[in-house]
Amino acid sequence: MAGIFSHTGDMNLYLSIFIAGLGGFAGDQMYFYIGRYNKKYVHKKFKGQRRKFALAHLLLKKHGWPIIFAQRYMYGLRTIIPISIGLTRYNAKLFAIINLFSAWAWATITIVPAWYFGQEILEILKIAKEYWYIAIPFALFFAGSVFWYFHKNTKKVSKNHKNPQKPTQTPLTLP
Repeated sequence: MAGIFSHTGDMNLYLSIFIAGLGGFAGDQMYFYIGRYNKKYVHKKFKGQRRKFALAHLLLKKHGWPIIFAQRYMYGLRTIIPISIGLTRYNAKLFAIINLFSAWAWATITIVPAWYFGQEILEILKIAKEYWYIAIPFALFFAGSVFWYFHKNTKKVSKNHKNPQKPTQTPLTLP
């Protein structure tokens, strides 16, 4: 929305990027400090997310600070990673600095394309408003397809599914 409003002149592009980045920064800082100061609550509340917390810890150990930068784009780990980092002894100031620049990069990546293609987006919205009886089922189908894709591809895979037993072959005997 900020990109569209910036395109129409209702908002300043640079200010909207700055403010959106600060909002993303504040949210991740909140998650970080929830992990830092509420360890028992996190372990109790996120009991079903243990695998994701373990993955977040492994990613942080393996990749270090770039994982803080990339966490905004990781499906299913968006909130887990800052909480997980808060549970560790990671430097809070360093997290805040990386998080701030990451938030501004995220805001830029999401707002600038909407600003640049603002006229095209407004034309599509105008057509969708005129032909709402086609646009609504199309939007529902699209949203359902995205939901189905992520639901299907993020299921826990059983051990038997990963390594199915090979059928035993009988040796070839000649008469």
